[in-house]
Amino acid sequence: MTLSAIVAPNGYERFDVGATVVVARVAAAAGLRRALQGAASLHEWAEAVPGAEPFQGRATAWGVPLPGAAIDVVVRHARRGGLLAGVRGDRFVWPGRAPWELETALRLQEAGVRTPDVVAYALYPAGPGLCRCDVATRRLPVGAEFPVSWRDADASSRETMLIAVGTLLRDLRAAGAQHADLNAKNLFLARDGNRWAAWVLDVDRVRFRAPNDPEVGAQNLARLDRSLRKLRDRRTLELDDAALARLAELSGTPG
Repeated sequence: MTLSAIVAPNGYERFDVGATVVVARVAAAAGLRRALQGAASLHEWAEAVPGAEPFQGRATAWGVPLPGAAIDVVVRHARRGGLLAGVRGDRFVWPGRAPWELETALRLQEAGVRTPDVVAYALYPAGPGLCRCDVATRRLPVGAEFPVSWRDADASSRETMLIAVGTLLRDLRAAGAQHADLNAKNLFLARDGNRWAAWVLDVDRVRFRAPNDPEVGAQNLARLDRSLRKLRDRRTLELDDAALARLAELSGTPG
C-alpha cells in the first residue's frame, strides 16, 4: 500500500505532519496536530505529558487527555511479537496493522461488540517500504484485564464477570469475528451500572467469517480456555473447572 492509498473512513480525516501520516477522528484531529508539533512521535508526546498514566504491556502505553478535546486516550507504540520481534522490533511493512485495526474496530462496534474506539493512528516512515506506528484508543471506564478483575472479586462478582465474558463471546460469534489471540489479558472488565461488561482488545488479530458461524464460536472459546488454563497451571489465576464449564455454557458453545 502506498502513502496515497491510505484512506480515512467516514468520521475520520487523514493529514500529514511532516513525514508522519495520521488518520484520526475529526473531533480529535486538531488536538493531534497540536500534540505532534515539536514531538518526534505521538507516543513520545504522550509520555511527556504531566500526569500521564502508564499501562504496562509489550511496551508501556500512556493514558493522557488530548489537547483541546474532551477525549481521554491511551497511546501505545506498536511492537512486534514472536520470531520477528528481535529482527524488526517496532518496524512493519508499510502501512502496518493500524489501518486494519481501525477497520476491524469499526466493524466490531457496528456489530455490537465492545472494543476500544480507535481515535487515531500515526505512521512514521522507517526505511524503504517500512514504518513505525502509534495507535491512540479512547480510554475505557475504570477497570482491569480479566486476571486482575477476577483475582479481586468475590463469588457473586465472579459469576457476573463470567456472564459478561460469555456475552462477549456470543457477540463475537454473531459478528463472525475470529480472534487469533483471544487470551485472558485481551479481555478488559469494567462496571456497567450494577453489572460487569467485557471489552475485547488487540483486534488487529481478528479475521471475519460468516456471522453466527459455530466454528468461530468454538475456536474463540477454545483459544480463551487454553489461556485461562495456562494461567491456572502457573498458579496466577484461581479458576476451577466448574467456572470454565460455566463460561462455555454462557458463551453458547458447550464443551
